[in-house]
Amino acid sequence: MEAERAKVADLQANHLALSRELAVAKTQELTQRRELVSASDEIEGLKKRHAREVMDLEMDVKKRDREIREVNEDLRVCRGDLERERETVSSLKSTISHQSNAHLTLTTQNQALQAQMEAYIRSVADLTGKLEVAEKEVEEMKKEAMESERVRRKLHNMVQELKGNIRVFCRVRPVLSSDFSSSVEGADAEANMAFPDQRDHKEIVLSSSSESATGQERKEVYNFGFDRVFEPQATQAEVFEEISQLAQSCTDGYNVCIFAYGQTGSGKSFTMEGGPTEETAGMIPRAVEQVFRVAEEMKSKGWEYTMEGQFLEIYNETINDLLGKHDFDKKKHEIKHDAKTGSTRVTDINVLPLHSASQVRTLLNLAQGRRSVAATMMNERSSRSHSVFTLRISGVNVGLGGTGCGEGTGERCEGSLNLVDLAGSERLNVSFANGADKERVKETQSINKSLSALGDVIAALGEKGPEATGKHIPYRNSKLTYLLQNSLSGNSKTLMFLNLSPLAAHLNESLTSLRFATKVNNTTIGTAKKQSRTS
Repeated sequence: MEAERAKVADLQANHLALSRELAVAKTQELTQRRELVSASDEIEGLKKRHAREVMDLEMDVKKRDREIREVNEDLRVCRGDLERERETVSSLKSTISHQSNAHLTLTTQNQALQAQMEAYIRSVADLTGKLEVAEKEVEEMKKEAMESERVRRKLHNMVQELKGNIRVFCRVRPVLSSDFSSSVEGADAEANMAFPDQRDHKEIVLSSSSESATGQERKEVYNFGFDRVFEPQATQAEVFEEISQLAQSCTDGYNVCIFAYGQTGSGKSFTMEGGPTEETAGMIPRAVEQVFRVAEEMKSKGWEYTMEGQFLEIYNETINDLLGKHDFDKKKHEIKHDAKTGSTRVTDINVLPLHSASQVRTLLNLAQGRRSVAATMMNERSSRSHSVFTLRISGVNVGLGGTGCGEGTGERCEGSLNLVDLAGSERLNVSFANGADKERVKETQSINKSLSALGDVIAALGEKGPEATGKHIPYRNSKLTYLLQNSLSGNSKTLMFLNLSPLAAHLNESLTSLRFATKVNNTTIGTAKKQSRTS
C-alpha cells in the first residue's frame, strides 16, 4: 500500500511535472506560433515588396527598351542628315569653285566697266557742254519757228487767195448693192463715165447714145472740168486730203464754207458725215479733228484757241435747231449778218463750247437723230432738209511763257468753218411720179426753190464780177442763200462738192448738176478776207 501510495505519489509528482512541462511546452508553442505568424507576415511583406521591386524593374526595362528604340531612330535620322549634309558640302565646294571663277571674270569685267565709266563721265561732260549750246540754239529756233509760222500762214493763205472763184470738187459714188434692187428695167445700168485726166484728175466725160427719128444712132459726149474730180474708188481720206489745208484756214482767221450738192442718193451725206468707222468718217468729223489737231500744234507757237459750235437745218424754209432740247418750230430763228466782222449769227440757236473732236462727234449723232428725213422713191432715207454745221474758232497769240521766247504778239484771229449738207436736188416728177404725197411734194418744191435761189445768186455774182458795183444779188430769196451770204460774197473761202450717181438712169440729173457746178466754178466772188486784229 505504501508502495502504491508511493507510486501514486510519484505518479502525481510526475503528472505534476509533466503538467508543468506541458504548460511550458504550450507556452513555447504559443510563443513559436506568434513568432511564426510574425514571420509569415514579414515574409508576406517581403513578397509584396519584392513583387513591387520586380514590377519597377520590368517597367525600367521597358522604358530602357523604348529609349533605345528612340535613340536608334534618332541615330538613323542623324545618319541620313549627315549623308545629305555631306552631299550639300560637296555641292557647295563645287559651287564655290565655279563662283571663284565667276568672281575672277566679274572682277575683270568690273575693271573694264570702270574704264568705260571714266570714259562715259568724260563724254557726259562734253555732252553737257554741247547741250547747253544746243539749248541756246533751241531757244533761237523757237523764236525762228514763231516767225516761220507767221510766214507759213501768210504764204498758205496767199496761195488760197490767188483764185477768187468758188472752187468745185466733183465726186462720183461707187455702184451700191441697193442699186440692183430697183424694179425699173435698166435702173441698175451704169452711166458711161470716163476720167481721162489721170495726172491732175480734173476732168470727167459723160457719153450717151440715143436713136434719132430716122433710126440712126446718135452719140453725145459731154466734157466737164473742175478743180478736182474723184473717181468712185476714191476713199474718204483721199478726198479730205484735198481740203485739209482749206479746213486749216479757219485757225488762221478765215471763214471757210464747204457744201455738198447733188441729187438725192448721190452720196452727199456720206461725203459730209460719212459712216461709223474711222475709214468711212466724212468731211465734217475729219475737218473738226483737223482743226483741233492744228490748234493743239499751234500751242507750241504761242497760240491759244477757244471753239464753239452750232448745228441747224433749213426745212421748208424754216430754221430748226438740231442741238435744241425742245420740238422744232417752237422758236422763230432769224439770220443776222455783221458787216464789220463778216460773221453770221442765228438768233435763239444753241451755241455750245467745244473742247474735243469726240464731243463734236457726239453732237453730230444727236443732231442726225433730229433731222427731218422721209422716204422717197429714189432714196429710202433721203435727207429732206439742208443741214449746216458751224464751228467758230477764236485765237490769240500769248507767246511761249517760261521758254525764254518772250511775250506773245497779242495778235487775235476769228474764223469759222461752215459745213453744209444740201438736200437732194431732183425734178419733182422724178421723186414723186404719182404726186400722191402732198407733204413730200411740198418738201421737194421748197428744196428746189432754195436750190434755184442758190443758182440765181451764183448767176448774179457771175454777172457782177469782183469789181463791178450796183448789181443786186438776191440773197434774201431763200433762207439758205441768206444764211450763206458771207460764204458766197467773197468773205469766205468756199468749196462746193458736186456728188454724182454712177447710174445711167440718173444721167439727166447728173448732167443738170454738172452744168450747175460748171456755172458755180466759173463764178468769181472775190478774195477771202482774214478776220484778225491786234490787241
